[in-house]
Amino acid sequence: MSRMFGTDGVRGIANTELTAQTAYNLGRAGAYVLTEGAHKPKILVAKDTRISGDMLEAALIAGILSVGAEAVVLGVVPTPAVAYLTRKYKADAGVMISASHNPVEYNGIKFFDDRGYKLSDELEDEIQRVIENGFENVPSPTGTEIGKREKVEKTALDDYIEFAKSTVPYSLKGLKIALDCANGAAYNVAVKTFRDLGADVFIINDNPDGTNINENCGSTHPEELMDYVVRKKCDMGFAFDGDADRCLAVDEKGNLINGDFILMLCGMYLKEIGKLKDDTIVVTVMSNLGLDIACKREGIKLIKTSVGDRYVLEEMLKDKYVLGGEQSGHIIFLDYNSTGDGLVTALQIATIAKKKEASISELCSVMKELPQVLANATIPNEKKNLYLTDDEIQEEIKKIENALDGVGRVLIRPSGTEPLVRVMLEGEDQEEIDKMAHGLAELIEKKYANWIDRWITK
Repeated sequence: MSRMFGTDGVRGIANTELTAQTAYNLGRAGAYVLTEGAHKPKILVAKDTRISGDMLEAALIAGILSVGAEAVVLGVVPTPAVAYLTRKYKADAGVMISASHNPVEYNGIKFFDDRGYKLSDELEDEIQRVIENGFENVPSPTGTEIGKREKVEKTALDDYIEFAKSTVPYSLKGLKIALDCANGAAYNVAVKTFRDLGADVFIINDNPDGTNINENCGSTHPEELMDYVVRKKCDMGFAFDGDADRCLAVDEKGNLINGDFILMLCGMYLKEIGKLKDDTIVVTVMSNLGLDIACKREGIKLIKTSVGDRYVLEEMLKDKYVLGGEQSGHIIFLDYNSTGDGLVTALQIATIAKKKEASISELCSVMKELPQVLANATIPNEKKNLYLTDDEIQEEIKKIENALDGVGRVLIRPSGTEPLVRVMLEGEDQEEIDKMAHGLAELIEKKYANWIDRWITK
């Protein structure tokens, strides 16, 4: 059996790839692996607003109860709320049912340990092993030993809102803020939090019906918010994804502010107040070269990891760095939460703007984003590293790097989930790097085709 867990839990099309049976199995095996030895284990369960959440929640809870664990049902809350509340409620584990930014037909199940961290590969593999071994030695209690379900939806919402508000030192009164809630898990907590803090709040996409999550809205489709901020004359806007663990911002002119700009803005502020550990931010290799240039100028160091917020977090934990994230808007403030938190991110940006009495466009002007082009080469999984050993491809990469003359870069990254090699170029001339990137992708595909021809004729 192939690995069940991807980079962010178990995902798939609900009711075909991710079935109720799979959810039950994960609940049963996860409860056993994560709570072994606990007297009466307690596991938090939450979901986003997609229609398949009810079905998967019921099955997941049944699996948890079947091993005698207690299921504490949080209802619809953001993923970072699960991470925080797992610690606050002293639970043994937490589970979020969500497919994040993906369309409604998808769903996913991701686990958190008792400290609110996503599971290690080893723990995920152990959960899969228990399932594949037919739940050997997993208990099936009877009578009064069967687990019970407890619902705490309102308490959970209120507790997470109070936590989010505690990360802001003063009122946001006087700020006009637009929120795009993606018809997802942020639709109630984000609005109430900003209003409680005194902001004048304007809202779009806060009417989830189970089918409209992420539909032409939120952080993957911020165009509506960009227009809305300008029309309503707001100071800033924030777009969340379906489970609200990521956030992108929009400045008062309607310009999109991605995760690189957010990291720069927040990193500079934390350094200024003496709270940026070792003056260091943890980012991924996909961060724009403009961030490197701006950070170097401001005396901030960057540590780069593989793509994925779990790798950013791993690096942050090694040396207790407090700020890290991705271009996509997964921003981790380790002083506040153990995972990316879209609401906390939005609150920090608003706080900085209020404190400095400056517009978002002014604050972000310290960084200039270099044009970035992505091109895909279709290559079977088993040959995705062919580019590393091919002399002609390596020579072409050197030729491109020389042409960019230090103001740009070439990054080649095999996809972890698809039969693709991703070619990314950055540079000052959009047209030039577009031509270079697609030319390099075509060369990689051509060299693979030549390799196939030679292999067949042998």
